[in-house]
Amino acid sequence: MSLADFFTPIVARDFCAGNDFYNSQFGKIIQVYETSFPDLEHAERKPHVALVGVEEERASVNNRGVKKSPDAVRKHFYNLYQGDYDMRIADLGNIRAGATVQDTYIALRTVVEELVKQDILPVIIGGGQDLTYAQYTGYEGLEQRVEIAIIDARFDLDQDQVESPPLNSNTYLNHIILHQPDYLFNLSNLAYQTYLVSKESINMYDKLFFSTMRIGIMAGKLDQAEPLIRAADMVSFDIGAIRASEAPGNANANPNGLYGDEACQLARYAGMSDKCSSIGFYEYNPTFDPMGHTGSLVAQMIWCFVDGFYSRKNDTPVIPKSAYIIYRTTLENDDYELVFVKSKKSDRWWMQVPYFGSRSVNERYYWVPCRYEDYQQAVSGDMPDLWWRTHQKLQ
Repeated sequence: MSLADFFTPIVARDFCAGNDFYNSQFGKIIQVYETSFPDLEHAERKPHVALVGVEEERASVNNRGVKKSPDAVRKHFYNLYQGDYDMRIADLGNIRAGATVQDTYIALRTVVEELVKQDILPVIIGGGQDLTYAQYTGYEGLEQRVEIAIIDARFDLDQDQVESPPLNSNTYLNHIILHQPDYLFNLSNLAYQTYLVSKESINMYDKLFFSTMRIGIMAGKLDQAEPLIRAADMVSFDIGAIRASEAPGNANANPNGLYGDEACQLARYAGMSDKCSSIGFYEYNPTFDPMGHTGSLVAQMIWCFVDGFYSRKNDTPVIPKSAYIIYRTTLENDDYELVFVKSKKSDRWWMQVPYFGSRSVNERYYWVPCRYEDYQQAVSGDMPDLWWRTHQKLQ
């Protein structure tokens, strides 16, 4: 079966704001599935990034209309101008809703798995955020542990039916956490609003050594979220995390949340991460966006992600060593020597956490992205919380 079997073609001119696209606009440059499916195999024209629309809304709670989002975002994205880089992007068209929502999940899972295997980064335009589960299961056949970054005002967990709640946009995290086989290494929930999250959910995250960062911590200090995004293999962005005044196109929008420029910066962080291999933008509903402001913002977020992607430094530790500055420090009780590295290319920091137990000689350490403040804390004699939580998960 070809990937083309999962997609319906689109017509690029339907998204043109004028008579035709200018040469430097995305609509002129992107390989679009109109009559023939983009070539995903030959190196000369193989895309680096692939747009994947998903016309599914049946499991999006209180936000019917999200299936229209892929084409609504294209209307704005195709008219943006590319940056100063040699860009190779393909638009594969839309995955139509299957006979059941499970059919849609299987289709998206297969598409994500095949694209990631071919080193093509899927940018998913959904649809409900329940599609994050299909995005995650696309990694199952890759036989690797997976870290997820969720940008959302809420924790999409059902605390009353932890074992088997129906899968929807409010419960998909239950299904990710309980999925077997278990290849989830870490889950980060960024920009959450405390009054929208139960204390039981926060306690559960703590017990599982997952990472969280509330919106108040990020306000004015967005760089604090960068290491958590840099650690993620996949990113899921709920448009409801952006305040309603900036992104009204969501039936569950809140008066508080991220500003538009902050959402764009987080998307760029994801693009710049050498580790990120898929990203999804979910829960945009054109029904509540008559002026198209939210669609324009989502398009700009994808632009920022692409710009970050083509600004990648490929500096994940630690070969060659000459590309890094290595710092060592010992805690007051001398139990551990903590090792930090700083990239000479990007000034980004990582912290070395050793594996305990039987591991191959080639996998003795885990490099966790961190901030300069973590190094300062270690120098002062205190164990960084990030080191301890990572250590617990590596045992």
